Amino acid sequence: MTSTAQPTMAEGRKAKPDHLGHVIFITAAAAMGGFLFGYDSSVINGAVEAIRDRYHVGSAGLAQVIAIALIGCAVGAATAGRIADRIGRIRVMQIAALLFTVSAVGSALPFAIWDLALWRVVGGFGIGMASVIGPAYIAEVAPPAYRGRLASFQQAAIVIGIAVSQLVNWGVLNLADGNQRGQIAGLEAWQWMLGVMVVPAVVYGLLSFAIPESPRFLISVGRHDKAKEVLSEVEGSAVDLDLRVEEIELAMRSEHKSTFKDLLGGKGGFLPIVWIGIGLSVFQQLVGINVAFYYSSTLWQSVGIDPSSSFFYSFTTSIINILGTVIAMLFVDRIGRRPLALVGSAGMAVALALEAWAFSAKTASGALPATEGIVALIAAHFFVLFFALSWGVVVWVFLGEMFPNKIRAAALGVAASAQWIANWAITATFPSLSEWNLSGTYVIYMIFALLSIPFVLKFVKETKGKALEEMG
Repeated sequence: MTSTAQPTMAEGRKAKPDHLGHVIFITAAAAMGGFLFGYDSSVINGAVEAIRDRYHVGSAGLAQVIAIALIGCAVGAATAGRIADRIGRIRVMQIAALLFTVSAVGSALPFAIWDLALWRVVGGFGIGMASVIGPAYIAEVAPPAYRGRLASFQQAAIVIGIAVSQLVNWGVLNLADGNQRGQIAGLEAWQWMLGVMVVPAVVYGLLSFAIPESPRFLISVGRHDKAKEVLSEVEGSAVDLDLRVEEIELAMRSEHKSTFKDLLGGKGGFLPIVWIGIGLSVFQQLVGINVAFYYSSTLWQSVGIDPSSSFFYSFTTSIINILGTVIAMLFVDRIGRRPLALVGSAGMAVALALEAWAFSAKTASGALPATEGIVALIAAHFFVLFFALSWGVVVWVFLGEMFPNKIRAAALGVAASAQWIANWAITATFPSLSEWNLSGTYVIYMIFALLSIPFVLKFVKETKGKALEEMG
């Protein structure tokens, strides 16, 4: 008589899905939200000077139009989780796709500066929702043995989205003979730059109809049979489906729903570990990284580089961003989070110091001498490289690992909110600061890069190789 032993829970975790290619497709489809996140965040880079010229706005007003999307990001990120628990992960993806589509059309065809700002906020809602729902969905559908690798799709999609947006901007500018306000089929070049996002937004929406709902959500609403179908689809037929459903249900019942109140304690209001998470989030932004993605074309034009070349340099910078992200993904589990963060901080500080020195040589006409111009370009690329291979990735790894289980969700929400606020502060102040003193602005960013080194050394503990249950 032959016995048919059921696979154990541990064996189920190691099981290889029957159709790994299909699982990769599901993950890639969900990560399209990350692609749109990156695309929408940086596409405005190509339109800044044209918007300034068309609507005759000063630096302060222009900065608010650029930065106002971050308000929508914060709201979208804060509400996405609760909405997803009510109506499902797929429906939230579809809402985000619709918001991206509406924002692209509205931004391409604005009546005035105020309604361009409004469409930026709508796009921000989509960014915020996509930034939350993508990683959550991927974590819930990925087979346990492949979760780490599949989770990296989201970050890869973001940096690819940034690069593609800069490539599209450069291509559109060349079609318009190097004029950001040049006419193409009745619209100005910058309008096409913003409007092209309709294409990936629609693709994201269509893909959301081709992937299954999260088994975790299906179980939460009592659809156990459907959840088993999805689990079989993504984890393989060798998995004991009844056991997996029981495991998920047990985990959901034992979860502690952390609240803001759980984060309070000590003299500083928040628990010390929460302040460390906030510090990591804030330092990630205060080095000025988003200046490279929101304003690089404007920056290079302000020091005498022609628009076409400035757009090309924005594209090459985004390629460096992808390279740095790949390096981080390869080494974050090998050498640890803290060493990468420290190397990145030191590298960024040197690069920012070189940029500050180069921009201090700006002539009365606004151009840079040849030597300083070359140094500025090289240093800008090295700055992005060192950020991408360190703080661009390790901060999110830290935030996902460093908090005790009982406060993880709430603490991560507070830290992410701090990041959006710091992002807004840098984005909103750069145009005015650069008019005041471009070199001095980069000195400020350099100081924050230097301060991040003692912060990591004194307060941040390594999380490499530790189980989440060991935190706190």
